[in-house]
Amino acid sequence: MIIGLESASSDPSLALAEGDGTAFATDGWEGEGRQASELLPHLLALLARAGRELGDATALGVGIGPGSFTGLRVSMSLAKGLALALGVPLIGVPSLDAWLAAEPEARAAVVRAGAQDTFVLMRGEAVPRVVPGSQLTALVGSSPVVAPAELATALSLGGAVFPHRAAAAVALRAARRLIQDPGGDDLERLEPWYLRAPRGTVPAGGEIA
Repeated sequence: MIIGLESASSDPSLALAEGDGTAFATDGWEGEGRQASELLPHLLALLARAGRELGDATALGVGIGPGSFTGLRVSMSLAKGLALALGVPLIGVPSLDAWLAAEPEARAAVVRAGAQDTFVLMRGEAVPRVVPGSQLTALVGSSPVVAPAELATALSLGGAVFPHRAAAAVALRAARRLIQDPGGDDLERLEPWYLRAPRGTVPAGGEIA
C-alpha cells in the first residue's frame, strides 16, 4: 500500500493506493491553516475506513510544493517520520504537477506565494512561475484552474476546482518512480521546493525575503 500526502495549500488531501498506484481510498478537505492538527488524524481515519493500518504501507509519496510554507513542512515532517518509522521508501512529487494530473480539464494550478502573489503552473509548462494575484485573470482568463478554496474566493476564480484529489496523483507518480528507484529519495536531502524564500529568512543574496 502506498500512502499519498499533499499539503501544499490550505486544502490538503490524502490517498491510499495499491502498489501500482491505483487509489482505493481518498480524502480531501478545506484545512484553513489547520494542517498541523488535522493531517495525521485524517490519515488515521482514512486507514480505519479502508480497513488498513499504517504497518501495511510499503511506500509513501508526498507533495513537495511549491506552496504553503507551513503546510509543506507539516506534510514533509509527517511523511519523513512515517517513512523512517516504517522503514519504507519516500518519494517526493512536485505538488502542482500532481494537481494538474488529478484534474485533466484544468488549464493551470494556482497556489499562494505570499499575501499578494501566486505560484502558477500552466499545463504544458515544466516550471511554475510567480504571478501577482492582480495579474492572474489576465493570464488564465476564464479557463478552469485548480486552486484551494480560500484562494479561489479571494481572487474570484469562478469555477475553480479544489485540489482534493491531488494525493491520488501523488501516490500514482510515486508508484511509477519506485519502478526505477525502489529506494526512494534520500530522507536527509528531500526538502520542500520553494520558488522564493519564506518571509523572514535570509537567502543567498543576504536580503530579507
